[in-house]
Amino acid sequence: MTHGRARLPDRLSQAVTDLIALRGWARVRGNAQLAEAWKSVAGASVASGTRVVGIRRGVLHVAVGNSPLLSELAAYHKVNLLATFSRDHPELKIRDLKFVMRGNLSSQ
Repeated sequence: MTHGRARLPDRLSQAVTDLIALRGWARVRGNAQLAEAWKSVAGASVASGTRVVGIRRGVLHVAVGNSPLLSELAAYHKVNLLATFSRDHPELKIRDLKFVMRGNLSSQ
């Protein structure tokens, strides 16, 4: 009960959490974690032609730089990539992969 007193200051931990959310730092760190996980699962060769866009509702969105690679990933490698994510990075809870065409990955 406060009995007319001013509200007590937030706990330091809550203030830091709020600042991180406000500045978007957690999202940046999260995207870096996703990119590293993608590189470890897909391999350096595939990762160099792709870029993680983000994750929404358990679906990892990956931008692909060219059509042949997009087709190959979607048709031949998706099931194995998902299985590897489940095995190596269960904390990410990736349930599906979505590949989208993006021409020049370096400028995005």
